[in-house]
Amino acid sequence: MTSVDAEAIVTVLEATMADDTTPPDNAGTYVTPGETYDRDTRYISDRIAADGDYPVEAGRYRLIVARACPWANRAIIVRRLLGLEDALSMGICGPTHDQRSWTFDLDPGGVDSVLGIERLQQAYFTRFPDYPRGITVPAIVDIPTGAVVTNDFPQITLDLSTEWTAYHRDGAPNLYPDKLRDEIDEVAQLVYKDVNNGVYRAGFAGSQGAYETAYDRLFARLDWLEERLTNQRYLVGETITEADVRLFTTLARFDAVYHGHFKCNRSKLSEMPVLWAYARDLFQTPGFGDTTDFNHIKRHYYIVHSDVNPTGIVPKGPDLSGWLAPHHREELGGRPFGDGTPPGPVAAGEEVPAAHRASAGEVTADA
Repeated sequence: MTSVDAEAIVTVLEATMADDTTPPDNAGTYVTPGETYDRDTRYISDRIAADGDYPVEAGRYRLIVARACPWANRAIIVRRLLGLEDALSMGICGPTHDQRSWTFDLDPGGVDSVLGIERLQQAYFTRFPDYPRGITVPAIVDIPTGAVVTNDFPQITLDLSTEWTAYHRDGAPNLYPDKLRDEIDEVAQLVYKDVNNGVYRAGFAGSQGAYETAYDRLFARLDWLEERLTNQRYLVGETITEADVRLFTTLARFDAVYHGHFKCNRSKLSEMPVLWAYARDLFQTPGFGDTTDFNHIKRHYYIVHSDVNPTGIVPKGPDLSGWLAPHHREELGGRPFGDGTPPGPVAAGEEVPAAHRASAGEVTADA
């Protein structure tokens, strides 16, 4: 078993509550009474590709993420697993935002150090002055022009695996192998429909019927995953693939957010033995747990979704230290990185603060 931080297993930090849980002004509306939640999937479809209008070039682009967001967390994980830190820089937004945009409030002066902007919205408007949809992460911005290139999160991670190969680290895993792509795509679509987006369809449901339909689909799919992973270590094949990355970011948020905030409460992840062991296996693999910020996750959902949680109070629990417990999934075989190797230490300046990690036990809404 590989631990994210061996010393952290025996370290329990007490994070104190700060009085910063007031929902931001104009936080936005997420629930429409009487309606089913339907995600707007009309993303900016341009790609950064070897033969495209936006060619792959080291140092030209900046990946903008928020650690709170599961879709952005995918890109953070894949970038780290592939060792693209030197080729593709990363800007990190704070965990909360208002109706207008994600902001760079973690940076000195609230300004991204490379793009020189306070809001991700500015990069969108540089390219599309009348951009009509949500300002989402992850997004990749062209540094010379300051304009957004794409926010198509499912394609971003696939392109990092397949188009950026010239800049992969030695020993980078193959997260999207040719012979498994059809199966990866099939499994990933089922997981997206019922789990990744399913928790949102439950949490943002505008009627009892819409909620119960989403709830039933979610747990039926989790039961299916529990059965699928009983005798195999990973979702597709013998190694970690894109499919595992996509499932992990939802599982990492399940007990901390989705179980309570989104009313996905038939059972906790920690009460589903196979999925819980599978999630811990990935969490303890470099690239997964060391990119997971439970503080940002909790603050984002409970503060920003003010129509779901009007008080803006962030729960103190759950105790997250169980993420570091032995999982025994190695007994099923498999090779996490295939013929490759684990990534090295997290790049300087990109570390998740110790008080925001599972080793802190109860991660509260400290600043």
